[in-house]
Parts: sequence; C-alpha cells; structure tokens
Amino acid sequence: MTCKRLNSLATNPLVLSRLSRKAIAVKAQNWSESAHRFLKRCVDAGSLEACYTLGMIRFYCLQNRGNGASLMAKAAISSHAPALYSLAVIQFNGSGGSKNDKDLRAGVALCARAAFLGHVDALRELGHCLQDGYGVPQNVTEGRRFLVQANARELAAVISSGIEARSWLTLSQPPQISDSNNQIQIHGCPLLSDFGCNVPAPETHPANRFLADWFAVRGGDCPGDGLRLCSHGGCGRPETRKHEFRRCSVCGVVNYCSRACQALDWKLRHKMDCAPVEQDVAGDGEGNNVQIDGNGNGDNGLVPMS
Repeated sequence: MTCKRLNSLATNPLVLSRLSRKAIAVKAQNWSESAHRFLKRCVDAGSLEACYTLGMIRFYCLQNRGNGASLMAKAAISSHAPALYSLAVIQFNGSGGSKNDKDLRAGVALCARAAFLGHVDALRELGHCLQDGYGVPQNVTEGRRFLVQANARELAAVISSGIEARSWLTLSQPPQISDSNNQIQIHGCPLLSDFGCNVPAPETHPANRFLADWFAVRGGDCPGDGLRLCSHGGCGRPETRKHEFRRCSVCGVVNYCSRACQALDWKLRHKMDCAPVEQDVAGDGEGNNVQIDGNGNGDNGLVPMS
C-alpha cells in the first residue's frame, strides 16, 4: 500500500511540476527513451526546470533546434533566468542558423531580463556588452557596475552555502615584477573575484553538465564536423556551425560561446595558459580571429580579461 502511494505521488503532476533541478537532472550516460519520457512528463506538468533542461538537450544534443528553443522560451516567458540567458547566448551567436541570424539587441534584452532576476552569468555578460558597446550603446561605468554586482552575488552565494571561510577567504597574491623583462606577472590561484578572494567555481547547472558529458562520451571534446565546444568546462555548449564561437584574440587556442564563459575560464584556468602565438597559427583561414573594439565591430575575437 505504501509503495503504491509513493508511486502515485511520484507521478502526480503537482509533484512533477515542483521538482528541483537536481531531481530532474539526468546523466548523459543514462540517457534513454524512458528518461526522455520522464522529462516530457515534467514539462507537461508545468515544470520550468524541465522545460529548460529538455530544451537545452533537444537544441544542442538532439539537434531539434526549433522544439528546443520553444521549450526554453516557454520557461523564459515565466521568468526562468537560466532559460532567458541561454536564449540570449543563442541570439548573440545566431545558433542554429547562419552568421546573419545574430540579433545582438535581442540578446542584450534577454540578458538584461535574466540579470534583473539575479543570474550571475547574465550580469557578467551584460556588463561586458556595456563596456564594449556590443549590441548596446557603450557605457563603461554602467558595465563595470554590473561586473562588480556579478562578483558580489558570486561571493554571496559562497557565503550562504556554508563553505568554511578559511578555505576560500584568502587575499590574492600581489603582482610581482619579473627581473628579466620588468613585466607584471600574476601567479595562479582559483577563481579570483574582484574582492581579492579565492572564490570556488560556481556549481554547474545539470543541463550544462549533461551537455558536457553528452559530447564527452561521444568522441571526446569535439562534437564533430569541425565544430568546437565552448572551452569553459562548466558550459558544455557546442557550436551549431563552423566558427560560431569567438576565440581568444591572443592565443587563438580557446573559444567561448559568451563573454561570461570567457571571464570564468580566464579566472579558473586560461589566465595561466594564455600566450601569444603566430597569427598564421592562430587564424582559422577566414580572418575571424579579431578583437571586439569599443563599438562592438568585432565578430569572432575575444580580448583577454584583465
């Protein structure tokens, strides 16, 4: 009798509509038709997390672009911040279409809505857009304000998580001058916020973890057909066409779906690895490895974070 009641509760639409993101999380290694049906039942019950997660899976993994975007839009209409931000990334890159399908203004608008809801990546993305004048009139001061707010929320999330302060609240090492070339060299540390704290990397959303694992078990770090994955390990987004993502304009080795992913990967890893290379080595043959200037005229280059 108890098992029947529990089973009944587990399939109750009200319960399915309120499942947490961890309860909805599906591992890529365990993906099956039954897992797909479970997510669809949650979507039908009205779960925004399920709409977003299944939308990401269908858009990027199953290459059902229209239906995937529709599911994410369904969640975004109900103010689901990750869905709003993901749609912004799609608009910025013209994902699922051609280069001419980019809509920077729509991307900024979606990003602004997600930022208003407190989404840290959206705050960071919007800050860089304002600083660079990318899809929006340039406003360096306002952009900096959004970047500081993103770091503040990042720090607040760590404090509220209960992690022992001693494990992350350490002053960053001051810049040291190299005797050989009189240049500033910053020694490595984990995710370094603007407040001088070694903040742990934010928890990866189950949808992003699914994407990363999906492509990892299907041929390593490359989704095939010359397409590349976002170099930020916590993202998992693949290109939907060649040269969709923008490269680091110094090393030309890493590529990112967004400025937010670039900023996080720069602090976590790439800051210690980035080194200039010869232009003919870094280039992709199409002249797309250019910087984004103050007016947002660049297309496929990303300036390293300072």
